Amino acid sequence: MSIQTSPLQGVKGLTILDKIVERKREEVAAAKANVSVTQLESSALFNRETYSFKDFLLDPARTGIIAEFKRRSPSKGIINDKVSVEDVTTGYAAAGASALSVLTDTDFFMGTQQDIAKARAVNQIPILRKDFMIDEYQVLEAKAWGADIILLIAAILTPKEIDTLASLAKSLGLNVLLEVHNMEELQRSIHPKLDAIGVNNRNLADFTVSVQTSFDLADHIPNDFMKISESAISNTKVINELKQAGFNGFLIGENFMKQENPGDAMKEFVKGLS
Repeated sequence: MSIQTSPLQGVKGLTILDKIVERKREEVAAAKANVSVTQLESSALFNRETYSFKDFLLDPARTGIIAEFKRRSPSKGIINDKVSVEDVTTGYAAAGASALSVLTDTDFFMGTQQDIAKARAVNQIPILRKDFMIDEYQVLEAKAWGADIILLIAAILTPKEIDTLASLAKSLGLNVLLEVHNMEELQRSIHPKLDAIGVNNRNLADFTVSVQTSFDLADHIPNDFMKISESAISNTKVINELKQAGFNGFLIGENFMKQENPGDAMKEFVKGLS
């Protein structure tokens, strides 16, 4: 299964998201030709028991922060390419992160498969494979590489595709985070096999950000799911307000990664959490 069209293709010209999806199709085809499903399933990590995203998010000893390792972004360019994934992610975990988000897209974010492998080797908390999932093969990759959570982006997936990918993920013991950007995506994409629904405060068509998006959608996300706010979170006051609105998790990357020592930056940041 793979995406045939993007819901954003009606936008005049190709958006960054369209370009990423087009490139992702090529990457997946190349990966399939290089590494078979059988090889993925025989990986040393394929049968490991995954960590529960919900348990770590709700652990009172942790912060609810999903701390992200991200070297670059399409909108900002290089954010920080001088630090190691091991140093950053262990720093995040020590500062109380409930989970780690690790980018594996290479062309647009400078992420790699090895980044997840390196983070997995030195951490005992859930890891999200942050990528643009359009094919069941990528779900198998995530499991083989040691991830605990996959991301499904509603903007690039139909309800049927979400069902297919989420069902496979759950059969493998993976947690599923669905990302939405607006009410339309939320209403058409809710699925019983999701563990969490994330509101991305970044408009993927033009990359502007507004945390108000999370507040607007908070009450429309069923309480059956963990609620995550993603992007545009740069101070603890906003997190405390999001908690009051019912959010359990907060994905933060750029705010930490733009500092010389992201782990220390998070350690200082969480001092302001109530």
